[in-house]
Amino acid sequence: MARTPRNTHRTPEAPGEPVPWDPAGLPDQSGRTMVVTGATSGIGYFAAEQLAGAGARVVLAGRSPERLRTAEAAIRSQVPGASLDRLVVDLAEASSVAAASSALAGLDRIDGLLLNGGSMAMKAAETTRDGLPMQLGTHLVANVALTAGALPALARTGERSGVPARIAHTSTGYVDLLRRPVTDPLRTSRIGVVAYTRAKALTEVFGAELHRRLRAAEAPVLSLVVRPGIGTDARTPHRPGIRDRTVPLRRNPYTPWAQGKDAAAWPAVRALTDPRAQGGEFYAPENGVRGLPVRFEPRWTSPPDLVDGLWRRFEELAGVAVPVPAAARPD
Repeated sequence: MARTPRNTHRTPEAPGEPVPWDPAGLPDQSGRTMVVTGATSGIGYFAAEQLAGAGARVVLAGRSPERLRTAEAAIRSQVPGASLDRLVVDLAEASSVAAASSALAGLDRIDGLLLNGGSMAMKAAETTRDGLPMQLGTHLVANVALTAGALPALARTGERSGVPARIAHTSTGYVDLLRRPVTDPLRTSRIGVVAYTRAKALTEVFGAELHRRLRAAEAPVLSLVVRPGIGTDARTPHRPGIRDRTVPLRRNPYTPWAQGKDAAAWPAVRALTDPRAQGGEFYAPENGVRGLPVRFEPRWTSPPDLVDGLWRRFEELAGVAVPVPAAARPD
């Protein structure tokens, strides 16, 4: 496995930065609201816990009301007095996503949206309730719809606070293994991990194009992409009902070189909280597998002349229009 993201090179940290990013000393997030999808397990749970520990109000979004209550209790066991809310959303059902999008649109403020949720069932033939390939539907299409719903609240928050709100799109290092750009979202694979990787490649295209359009519109919202590296259950701290004896352990052959899912959450948490972050940036572990989150400059996975068509297809599949205007591409 490559030790650094193959299609990226590391960007130097800000001039005069005294120390590397410290996941244990996050900037104060008091008064800010963060929405985290996939918050009932793994990376999403630990991102929510870390954000709550920094003082943010965190909206935990997930499919199961019972698991959301378990996640809330686990966070409170680590962060007494945490400010938490719950949002039920099934990313595999368009009506549930639409209801969640409406709920996000009605929030008074959203400072950050972490689009982390998605099915990890690697059965390539599995589909959403609306007939889309499961990986495409839950990792991309649902997130396009959630972005469309949340974007007005994000823009209002950025305008009022004077600090741009952020959207962080979770991808994977497996994208670097693709041999060619993904040009047709519905052309999937019979191999589950390949279908997952193609969906994440499209996630990176969506995140990059969203950044371009937001910047052109001078909107007070940043779009960033994060890759978590490799997080394994065996290296993940125990949390009641999240990672304990009641939760089956998923074995992973990369465990000797990997990190826990608490550390795998660091790139997303940095993207949401680093005051120096800029739209279009890309965060991942320093060596691509584990370690402190650093800034990389991405080379996106689809040619620019194909992106406009992909964007229209994303909106068609999600049944929404993302409320940010298109912008002319530079010659």
